[in-house]
Formats: sequence, C-alpha cells, structure tokens
Amino acid sequence: MRQLAESDAPRHYWHLGDEDGRAWLFESVEGDNGEQWAIRQVEVGADRGARRYWWRHLQDEYGFLTDQPLEVWELTEITPEMFEAVWEAAG
Repeated sequence: MRQLAESDAPRHYWHLGDEDGRAWLFESVEGDNGEQWAIRQVEVGADRGARRYWWRHLQDEYGFLTDQPLEVWELTEITPEMFEAVWEAAG
C-alpha cells in the first residue's frame, strides 16, 4: 500500500453515500491489472463523525482501509479539492 501511495501514478478521487447518511471518500491509484486501489480513505458516519485511513493508519476499532480494488462503477468521481477538504476536516 505504501508503495502505491508514494508512487507518481495519477490519482483519482471518489465518493459513495448511502441512504443512512454515511459516506465514503477514496483517493486511488491504478494497480498492475488496471484496477483502482484506495490509498487514502475517509469514512463519514451518519453522526458526521469522520475517520481517516491510509498506509500509516490502516485500521482501528471502527474500520479499516479497504484491501480490495474499488468497484468504480458504484462510485462518483469527485475533485481532488473536495477529497482534500474532507480529509483535512477529518484530521
């Protein structure tokens, strides 16, 4: 994960929300098979509490950085600025 995160590969940014008011935001890079792998992730709960995951903080008692390729057809692409704003607010 760290190798992908520190690579010069182009980044993509994604959002997924659910009917309960929760949201997931991802920064991803393309892996060897053309799949998108999350290198940073923010989870926002229905209570608006947010948690961040990346190679330096892979998991905690609430969740973890996804270890599977992203299913991008289920996600909405967002701007890097949108992702960074939520990432910083969650920190």
